[in-house]
Amino acid sequence: MSELVELIITGEIPEGELLPPEGPLSEHFGVSRTVLRESVKRLEEKGLVVVAQGRGTQVARSGSWNMLDPVVLSALIDNDESLGVLDELTIVRGNLESAMAGAVATRRTAEELTRIEHALEAMRETQHESDSFRQADVVFHLTIMELSRNRLAENITKRLYRRALESSRYHGMGYEGAFRSTLDEHALVVDAISRRDVEAAERAMRDHIVTSWQRRRLEAPHQEAEL
Repeated sequence: MSELVELIITGEIPEGELLPPEGPLSEHFGVSRTVLRESVKRLEEKGLVVVAQGRGTQVARSGSWNMLDPVVLSALIDNDESLGVLDELTIVRGNLESAMAGAVATRRTAEELTRIEHALEAMRETQHESDSFRQADVVFHLTIMELSRNRLAENITKRLYRRALESSRYHGMGYEGAFRSTLDEHALVVDAISRRDVEAAERAMRDHIVTSWQRRRLEAPHQEAEL
């Protein structure tokens, strides 16, 4: 099934196109028709294809794909040569985490603020240690998500964030002053939450997520060729 998913995600089988008949397709993948039908059923559940009686199996529009499905999301990121998917992921993540930071600023307790401050301090203590700092950074964001009490936003963002973290493209390239700028941007979020300034908390979180991605974003292959 993973090969079929990749063929669809990469556009080798374009949107709107019919999959080949069962016979040739099962021979191509070296599986029985029963296994193939089960695979097509799972593709349908993921929104990748539409099965219509008498017409066959058609690749669905990308807007209908379940992009939060682990298999679909992994295929999208793994085949994201242009980085367009990671650009989109960053925008979605930035908006969701922005809203969650604002929610925390609205109703945080003293104990919750202390948790956030401790998460920031853990980042300060591990600066210049890339792996430990990255882990502390993740904990900071997960803490904000949890304290927002927005379970839907937390669930969606965690799926996107954790899968992105597995991609070397998402980590991108290092840049001078990375530790300092990251700490400063997180400190702005904490300060806004401390002051219960909802708009500032939203803005600080969104700006951090978007600008930090822009700083470390690798050039896409076609852009490198033009230099």
